[in-house]
Amino acid sequence: MSKTALLIIDMINDFNFDAGEALAKNTENIIDPILTLKKSFIDKDMPVIYINDHYNLWQADFEKIMDYCSNETSEDIIKKIAPEKNKDYFLIKPKHSAFYGTALHTLLQQLKVDTLVLAGIAGNICVLFTANDAYMREYNLIIPEDFIASNDDKDNQYALTMMKNVLSADTRPSKELDL
Repeated sequence: MSKTALLIIDMINDFNFDAGEALAKNTENIIDPILTLKKSFIDKDMPVIYINDHYNLWQADFEKIMDYCSNETSEDIIKKIAPEKNKDYFLIKPKHSAFYGTALHTLLQQLKVDTLVLAGIAGNICVLFTANDAYMREYNLIIPEDFIASNDDKDNQYALTMMKNVLSADTRPSKELDL
């Protein structure tokens, strides 16, 4: 029987970069669908794993990262999507992929996970690179189109197309999935 984990990528973000405001606006649209599935995962005792940029803090302390990233643009998003102590896993990553330089693959093996649901930002960068690395490690991929956001809708759609056509990901909207 397959075991599935939900990966939430880079949702704790300061949006303090070119196109950050556009990405924040697009991110607001994916929070509710992600939180709906997250609640279902927690209710079923299925793993929820946050993987986030470290913002040069280099500490896997989500409260520190949330404090550092909180500003007028990010505060509401961070409050809504914040990890829960003693329920969620939290890892930091040094580069785009959630697998590169992290303990993610080891954690997934210990949890006996073979299917990943990917959610987060930016869809065309960190989510796409994570999906590629997961595919190369032979994980089944589910990446609902309403779970990822990029600063540009065309880039987001391109990433979804690549993940579906090249990485064999199921990209149907979350409402159409049986999770």
